[in-house]
Amino acid sequence: MNSVNTKNGVFPDEIILQILARLPIKSLFRFRTVCKYWHQLLSDKYFVHLYNEMSVKSSMILVEITEVSESKSRLICVDYLRGVSEFPLDFLKDRVRVRASCNGLLCCSSIPDKGVFYVCNPMTRELKMLPKSRERPVTRFYPDGEATLVGIACDLSDNTKFNVVLAGYHRPFGYSPTKTFICMVYNSEINKWRKFVTLQEEHFTQMNRNQVVFVNGMLHWLTVSYSCILVLDLEIDVWRKIYLPDEMSYGSGNRMYLLESDGCLSVVQISEAWMDIWVMENYEKQEWRMVDRVSLRCIRGLAPGIFPISQTGECVFLATLKQVLVYNRSTSVWKEMYSVKSNSTLPLWFSAYAFRSTLFSFH
Repeated sequence: MNSVNTKNGVFPDEIILQILARLPIKSLFRFRTVCKYWHQLLSDKYFVHLYNEMSVKSSMILVEITEVSESKSRLICVDYLRGVSEFPLDFLKDRVRVRASCNGLLCCSSIPDKGVFYVCNPMTRELKMLPKSRERPVTRFYPDGEATLVGIACDLSDNTKFNVVLAGYHRPFGYSPTKTFICMVYNSEINKWRKFVTLQEEHFTQMNRNQVVFVNGMLHWLTVSYSCILVLDLEIDVWRKIYLPDEMSYGSGNRMYLLESDGCLSVVQISEAWMDIWVMENYEKQEWRMVDRVSLRCIRGLAPGIFPISQTGECVFLATLKQVLVYNRSTSVWKEMYSVKSNSTLPLWFSAYAFRSTLFSFH
């Protein structure tokens, strides 16, 4: 926005936009229909940038709930400010499961049709079905034809493009997987996949496969041994490694989780009594700093099965077997945000993803 205009109301445009940037997206769509001027105001690139900038400061997670009594799963959104709400993906017209999340975009894979992937913005209900790659997934990825790593990269400073990454170990038909690591990268600008091959010996648990973090234009996964963070540089198609802080304890009972913290790479370490939060303050020099140490005494019974999912400078979201908790870092208060009331087939941490509400258009 280039100038401040007061002739259309009591408040300057800047004040109006600051107010609107704090509203849910559904409200924005209603306000766009008020008049042509408001439609133009809310469609302006300046407002889109402002809204996305505000959304980075808010916290929410998506949880896929699969219950014994139901034939299909459902998605819920747990928002620190607005509570819990249903989060339907019916506009995809397919049975899907979420594979990765980044800056308001979800990468989903079709359950009945292997190899079919969608990228969608569930807040605006826009979607794109990705073209199928030429790779035959059943003979190329291990196990069960599914990619070992799935990631989506979307930079909000240039919210006109995104990348999707599928990476996995080559498995010749009828043989065990090899060390050959095949990586397929989808580029939305040209609507095509590209492929490169490396050798990798790293392994990943189901949990750290899900916790992919996009910062500094790169995708990051934590390895199962906690020996390093595996990094994919999307600009030059190169895998790199980042090492965890030397001060971290790697003994029995210590678990590590990779998260984002206000645009920085973060590692959360959980032991029997403490939750330590580390942030990489200098990415080039790989300099880490512990920014918080939280006692788990008041949730001692839940501590062995608790998993951090998302965080900001204000709070940390964590999932247990059947609950979603939030810890407010400024008040040191724990709060239960959601609890599964009936029998769930999977622990909540297996299907919980960090999420934020953003204005990203595929057009």
